[in-house]
Amino acid sequence: MKAVYTGGVPLAEVVRSGFVEGRHLGSVAVLDSGGALVASAGDPAGAIFPRSSSKPMQAVAMQRSGLRLADPADLALVAASHSAEPFHVDRVRAMLRTAGLGEEDLRCPPDLPLSDTARAIVIREGGGSSRVFMNCSGKHAGMLLTCLAAGWSLDDYVSPSHPLQKACRTAVEDMSGETVSAVGVDGCGAPVLAISLLGLARAFLGAVSSPEGTPERAIADAMRAHPELVSGTGADDARLMRGVPGLMSKGGAEGVVAAAVPGVGAIALKIDDGSMRARMPVLVAALRQLEVDAAVFDELAEPPVLGGGAWVGSVRALPALG
Repeated sequence: MKAVYTGGVPLAEVVRSGFVEGRHLGSVAVLDSGGALVASAGDPAGAIFPRSSSKPMQAVAMQRSGLRLADPADLALVAASHSAEPFHVDRVRAMLRTAGLGEEDLRCPPDLPLSDTARAIVIREGGGSSRVFMNCSGKHAGMLLTCLAAGWSLDDYVSPSHPLQKACRTAVEDMSGETVSAVGVDGCGAPVLAISLLGLARAFLGAVSSPEGTPERAIADAMRAHPELVSGTGADDARLMRGVPGLMSKGGAEGVVAAAVPGVGAIALKIDDGSMRARMPVLVAALRQLEVDAAVFDELAEPPVLGGGAWVGSVRALPALG
């Protein structure tokens, strides 16, 4: 894998009142069911930070290292970028409580809920930012429980030199089939590891294709069975996984998203400017290239562009895949 991401090509355009006012550049990797690259755009082989799309791989590392949860649904929360709705927050607190831990043990930064409704309730009730509201708190709770199970230290679990993070690196490299080319600090404070879009798609395809009873399959099954825990009510990942049987999807910051369907293939993409609005149109176009279609695609393929509160245009994918 070459280490430098050279940038993408135009993948989506922004249309307002019939006028193209902007374009989003990026890169895409599309694999078939056997893992062969069948379509691409931009630079699918250059290294990127997958951001929260790495969470399924990190969750696999936790399972391999001894994480065992009483409720398998909590595995979905460990791989989540949740919106801090009450059902998310209650589960994170319960996970910590069963291990004799509290919110103060989390090393993710305090934040307000991503959900507009949940955030408004917190503010109305006089609350403020909290570590448990941070969208990665489920992952961090899982990391703490893994450290307890393995007998590892808790205070420094986000350090790249910690045994947990070394296990995460091993899982990322195993599942992607690549060597990590750079290590950074993610928004939640945990390490983020650079791999290519090809490697990210390969990891997702492997997760949904793995035999039952493996950590990879356990994470994929939990995410697909509990999509609202992975993201939130009405969120893109939840809508995709509800709308397409068997599909596993996980978005990440800076315009990253990956998805896989067993027996069909996998896709990973990055929008260069970090825009979230362009991800779904491009992902839908790539899924349709794999001959996957669903009613939910009509809702996600062209996010609205508003003018005066009315729908006056959309963000739509360009025919960039080759």
